[in-house]
Amino acid sequence: MQAFVKRLSGRLHLAASLLGAFAVWELVVRLLAIPEYILPAPSKVLFDLSQNLNVVLPAAWYTLQPMVLGFLMAAVLGVAIALLVVYSSAFEKLFYPLLVVLQIIPKIAIAPLFIIWVGFGLPSKVLLVFLLSFFPIVVNSIVAFKSIESDVYDLAKSYRAGRLRIFWQVELPSALPSLFAGFKVAAALSATAAVVAEFVASDNGLGYLLLGYNGNMNTSMTFAVIVVLSLLGLLLYGAVEMVERLMIPWHVSQRRDEFAVGRSPT
Repeated sequence: MQAFVKRLSGRLHLAASLLGAFAVWELVVRLLAIPEYILPAPSKVLFDLSQNLNVVLPAAWYTLQPMVLGFLMAAVLGVAIALLVVYSSAFEKLFYPLLVVLQIIPKIAIAPLFIIWVGFGLPSKVLLVFLLSFFPIVVNSIVAFKSIESDVYDLAKSYRAGRLRIFWQVELPSALPSLFAGFKVAAALSATAAVVAEFVASDNGLGYLLLGYNGNMNTSMTFAVIVVLSLLGLLLYGAVEMVERLMIPWHVSQRRDEFAVGRSPT
């Protein structure tokens, strides 16, 4: 209960900080009489957003689809490739350098090629989100499975545990904290990848709206779309964090609030 109160208090502090920042923003715009086309007040941004929800919400749903699909593909294939790298030295020598080279290549630069290869619609956007999200997951997964202490293996083997049992009961639980670190980085990148894909070629989505509003010097709606896009990224990130709390409640990163509550003041 105390840990829950501590987390709730942290959320309230975050909300208070955001409200304070918006209040300062509003005050500065009004006091300095900044033109709306340069920096609109947050009250104007929220008002315009409420007046255009019928346009923004369908676009947000369109953008959310490649974000989620690309992220899920990256999570599944990223962990699978990491397992092959960790448990197959031949695969590591042959393919890991290729993965590094592919990561160095700017994805935005080759994004127009995706339109040629897979078409103008959803698949090209999913592919770009997948590519931007894939490498953080692979790297964190490889580090996670390679960082398990040998003493843990020796203890499991002393109980004559089989290879599959060692993986499910020792290796995977030990690797999960680092795996989720990679998942959260990828979740944060997915919104960027989705909107960049829509910048390249799209007739719908938040990226498409951003280009239109920016071209028309509608700064207020540009900010509004950025806010919605940020909320989508936070939504996906929060979903990953929630799954993390459910799967590894025993890890120190999830119990730090309990420690903070129980720590006596000095």
